[in-house]
Amino acid sequence: MGRTNRGVQAASDETLTPPDVLAANQTLVRVVKPEGNNLFLCALPGQETLVLELAQKFRNTIWIKRGGFALAERYEDGATDTRAQGEIINIVRGEKEWRKMPYWPKEFAKAAYDQDDSDEESTVGKMPPSDSDDE
Repeated sequence: MGRTNRGVQAASDETLTPPDVLAANQTLVRVVKPEGNNLFLCALPGQETLVLELAQKFRNTIWIKRGGFALAERYEDGATDTRAQGEIINIVRGEKEWRKMPYWPKEFAKAAYDQDDSDEESTVGKMPPSDSDDE
């Protein structure tokens, strides 16, 4: 019988509670897509994109899905020679609690991501239209 991994549990618990305040170089981002090798293309609240590296403590323990949110810390200019422009230091899992915080960006409003761009009625689960309806 294997022993439990305390690091995995600690990382999971850390993502549920948001910090009280953010540092000057920290911001919330929306994950656009994975780039491979623990790199993610993320969108800032102003729709600017940047490549962020996943923190070591979250690698192979917490997975990030597209459209999810994360707390990012940007590197100072010229601080590293990597492709990444910053690091994902926390992953938003308890989104309801995070949205209550005063630093949650207005651009990440829940309604903006839940609505479809089309005004058409959904046809999911419905029968296809028949030709006899026109007669």
